[in-house]
Amino acid sequence: MKVLIIEDNPLNMKLITEILKTEGFEYLEAKDASKGIEIARKELPDIILMDIQLPDMNGIQAMRKLKNNSNTSSIKIIALTAFAMKGDRERFLREGFDGYLAKPFKYSQLIDVINDTCQCREASNKGG
Repeated sequence: MKVLIIEDNPLNMKLITEILKTEGFEYLEAKDASKGIEIARKELPDIILMDIQLPDMNGIQAMRKLKNNSNTSSIKIIALTAFAMKGDRERFLREGFDGYLAKPFKYSQLIDVINDTCQCREASNKGG
């Protein structure tokens, strides 16, 4: 499975890439939303981990651009955010995200949200 990480914090990016590498995921990296959208349109990843607070445009705006494009609309997008107050999860899902993960997160939480949101890893493993 190919995962695109759109995250501007280098420490968060390193943590996420190390977890994905350990779990055998293929991954792509973008430090801002514009580059992330460009990579998503070119590479068509299975899933995107989208930080909400990005320097050039916020993650909600970037998610909408991807969801409103016929080539990228089916890509699953997980909101990856420090917004972790009561109701935030529901708010991001209502905005159009396919999943939600609050920072800081545990190793198993990241893997669980990817698998629960995409469900393509299990399907590809069954297909051989």
